[in-house]
Amino acid sequence: MRTQEIHHIGHAVDDLDAAIGTYRQVLGGTLEHRETVHEQGVEAATILLGSGRIELLKPLGPDTPVGKFLANRGPGMHHVALRVDDIDAALRRAADAGAELIDETPRVGLFGLQVAFIHPHSMDGVLVELVQPRDEESEHG
Repeated sequence: MRTQEIHHIGHAVDDLDAAIGTYRQVLGGTLEHRETVHEQGVEAATILLGSGRIELLKPLGPDTPVGKFLANRGPGMHHVALRVDDIDAALRRAADAGAELIDETPRVGLFGLQVAFIHPHSMDGVLVELVQPRDEESEHG
């Protein structure tokens, strides 16, 4: 496994339109993509900031993972996503190192990326998302 870069930082929000506006107005961000991901229970938007990306996440309901996060902690940083070159190998390596996996196999996320999460208990309190484009030629899969 090789971590290639920080792919994005996930930010849980109550109001997606307002958050998009804030990142545009305050930081000069550009809306890259917006999509509802029913499997993850979110409406998501990605904002480009230079060579970096913020993923804004609005829960589809209070019983979703992001909905529960907002209820417990309020808006703020939700996760850090790391791009890897082989997500299956990355999951095996994390498990072999003793990490608690939320996803033992990858699933489809925003942009059609393969994604899998490592529990924050294993990463000093930070939810880590591993991402791999389905087509390594494309940034987004």
